[in-house]
Amino acid sequence: MGCVTAAGPGAAPLWAMARDGKSGVRPFTLDRIDHQHVRTAAHLSEFDPYACLDKQLVPTIDRFTQFALVAAGEAIDQAAAASPFHFDERVGVIIGSGIGGATTSDEQHYAFYVAKSRTDPFTIPRVMPNAAASHISIRYGARGPCFAVSSACSSASQAIGLGLQAIRSRLIDACIVGGSEALLTPATFRAWESLRVMTSTLCRPFSKDRNGMVLGEGAGVLVIEAEDTALARGAVPLAELAGYGTSSDAADIVRPDADGAARSLRLALDDAGLRPEDIGYVNAHGTGTILNDTCETTAMAAVFGSSMETLSVSSTKPVHGHTLGAAGAIELVITVCALNDQIAPPTINWLDRAPGCIADPVPNTARPRSIRAALSNSFAFGGINACLAVTHYH
Repeated sequence: MGCVTAAGPGAAPLWAMARDGKSGVRPFTLDRIDHQHVRTAAHLSEFDPYACLDKQLVPTIDRFTQFALVAAGEAIDQAAAASPFHFDERVGVIIGSGIGGATTSDEQHYAFYVAKSRTDPFTIPRVMPNAAASHISIRYGARGPCFAVSSACSSASQAIGLGLQAIRSRLIDACIVGGSEALLTPATFRAWESLRVMTSTLCRPFSKDRNGMVLGEGAGVLVIEAEDTALARGAVPLAELAGYGTSSDAADIVRPDADGAARSLRLALDDAGLRPEDIGYVNAHGTGTILNDTCETTAMAAVFGSSMETLSVSSTKPVHGHTLGAAGAIELVITVCALNDQIAPPTINWLDRAPGCIADPVPNTARPRSIRAALSNSFAFGGINACLAVTHYH
């Protein structure tokens, strides 16, 4: 597993921050925005692509591709730590992104319409949503299926699920999967402000007095591999990616639907051969908005029933921000760490129980607990839902 988040580069710093309830959300201001209303984000202020990527490559790729390459490098190094990982036509790359090259798009539109300056000839290759997947494929020589998934906030989870299905079908033996997003640009940030879903104070999922989400940026990448090929080369699996479920609300472009979300959870459980009572931890979508949190609570109550009383559920978005197309991968990394360390990370900034919300979202302090299997939820604009199930590998 590999990550680039507001915790810095690396999966371990992300897990430490989530487990310890430390937030990567910090003051954030943008040029070219008059009267910026929201002044915080989980941004990567100290990220230097020239320190970790080829200096000739950096100017030709967007920030979201830079994040993806760094995260992929960590994941691939870990996958090859015990034994060599060979890249060929049996290795695929599937990377999700809600927007793709937002930084390039914003900069080049400003250059064209306002500054009247020369358009960068690499604009199109930098903007295209498949750029991250393609550059990972090029860098490592992965010659199997290579493409992007773009389904807003469920992009990364669907990329991971599709990689799982490709391996099960024996189309490929391994897949580099995940998501990347870098959308903290003036135009995009103002667009999110106009939706009135962002908090100007603190993100408080499932809490009394919650009033919105906080944006973040970053990438999460995982290497998933068929069991037989992994063991044949002497790999040491971190976990088993056991199930994937996805559904469409077919209802509204922005308003979530509890029935649709519940279907994705049931499909993931069925796909993994798990019962609701087998799940010890759920990393919730948990954005901190009024509708999303109540909808997710309703969906989970419909699926888990009385098992909700003993289930640990938390949202880590107040730690790393809502990274949209990268969220599912970043949160799956946290979920795998929770599974392996037997610790449910907290929902920070929580004040008190809110009507219609999860009663005990591991408030503010991590909780040791037995976790045999876990879920990671991702629900997106467009009514697209995805859920991933992970279990211990024995």
